Amino acid sequence: MHIENLSHWSGNLNREMYLNRYGHAGIPVVVFASSGGSHNEYYDFGMIDACASFIEEGRVQFFTLSSVDSESWLATWKNGHDQAEMHRAYERYVIEEAIPFIKHKTGWFDGMMTTGCSMGAYHAVNFFLQHPDVFTKVIALSGVYDARFFVGDYYNDDAIYQNSPVDYIWNQNDGWFIDRYRQAEIVLCTGLGAWEQDGLPSFYKLKEAFDQKQIPAWFAEWGHDVAHDWEWWRKQMPYFLGNLYL
Repeated sequence: MHIENLSHWSGNLNREMYLNRYGHAGIPVVVFASSGGSHNEYYDFGMIDACASFIEEGRVQFFTLSSVDSESWLATWKNGHDQAEMHRAYERYVIEEAIPFIKHKTGWFDGMMTTGCSMGAYHAVNFFLQHPDVFTKVIALSGVYDARFFVGDYYNDDAIYQNSPVDYIWNQNDGWFIDRYRQAEIVLCTGLGAWEQDGLPSFYKLKEAFDQKQIPAWFAEWGHDVAHDWEWWRKQMPYFLGNLYL
């Protein structure tokens, strides 16, 4: 398997940002880390090994990004607006710097895939919904898609609202976005077992919004034995990859 440990300077974040590449060909899969995770997490917890057959066949190549969640959504000492503004800086990094860097490394200029587990699933869905011209496939495992989970009630703060998928999706009526959502491959999965309860309300609320807006998506509920844990995400990710058009 082709592996590269990469870094590049981010003007938006004013720091060197690290990312890893796993694979030599295929659609780039942009991976967002779970809470407090690093760019090495996806490999360390066996997710790359779980998807190795897809990588070695040249169907996908994973790019695992660094996170700034400890300075944004997990920075509970900040007020909600400042948390959201730090996330916006990270969004600019991803779209203006990381994505062009990946395009340069791969020569891939079509739509990419995004994925993540837990906090990473939130990011994957949020980035997909905000940038469906960049991401045309998404696999989100065990996410919470409501910004209130991170900041509490946010009293119509626009910076937070614009990053709370369960809120802004209901008001997204722009045909440009809706058409791209309908053309995308969208998978959200949750277990019904231990530690999955926090994500269930926003999972079902997103499903309701997608159904109402006639956006095709696979909202997969796995069993009551399926926990919020890497053991299950290692099973889910290759299963869903095998059901996408790659």
